[in-house]
Amino acid sequence: MSITLKQDIIRKIEAEKAKVSNVYQIKSKTVKFTEQLFLTLFDKETDVTSGMDELELQFKVLADLVCFKEEDPCREIWTDFMKKLPDILQKLNKDACFIKENDPAAHSIDEVYLAYPGFYAIAIYRLSHALLEFGLPIVPRLMSECAHTSTGTDINPGAKIGNPFFIDHATGVVIGETCEIEDCVKIYQGVTLGALLVEKTLKYKKRHPTIKSNVTIYANATILGGETVIGEGSIIGGNVWLTKSVPSNSFVTHKPMVKINQNKNHE
Repeated sequence: MSITLKQDIIRKIEAEKAKVSNVYQIKSKTVKFTEQLFLTLFDKETDVTSGMDELELQFKVLADLVCFKEEDPCREIWTDFMKKLPDILQKLNKDACFIKENDPAAHSIDEVYLAYPGFYAIAIYRLSHALLEFGLPIVPRLMSECAHTSTGTDINPGAKIGNPFFIDHATGVVIGETCEIEDCVKIYQGVTLGALLVEKTLKYKKRHPTIKSNVTIYANATILGGETVIGEGSIIGGNVWLTKSVPSNSFVTHKPMVKINQNKNHE
């Protein structure tokens, strides 16, 4: 390749690159921060004092990367977030116990903490939700992607989720930004709590459903719409598609259609 051609290619790449302002180290540093959060909160061999000191250092680096208002530095959020951690940990311990109590395959609480993708996704949600409430940009969404990448569970940090909460198997679960879930709700793999429409004009509208307390939603059910409310104590069966509210204590099922192929040769 000639020097002139190479320089021309570089100029074109630089011109396109100038149109964005991505700092990709924000992503890797968020992953590191998330891992340190888990070690500090859940690993018995990690000293809490030294763990919190390390978290503070990592957070301030992240804050300086994602915040651009010198008069209102995001690094000051750390103190408020740190105050929230005991309450978040208490909620997560309650989530873990709820999972163990409701899943016959859970043989110990340690198994829930270490091996359950649903618990990991819930934990990331609660931690990222707190940071989002304090106005930290980008980082909460990147934290949720840590769980999405490793578990296949996509919980937007803007959702409001009660306590305790149980996600079994986790893979394929989607919970949208304006979804509201009350206490003691159980959902299974493949459940989508989404929006009826995906339009930018709906950005500040409630687009996702409300799930009242003590509801169970089985695998691959899809519930859509900001006005859709699933009443308390209801059971939503697998593969159900809902775009309208159901009253309390409802039992909603999907009736499959079975066709028998009478052609023995399958031609």
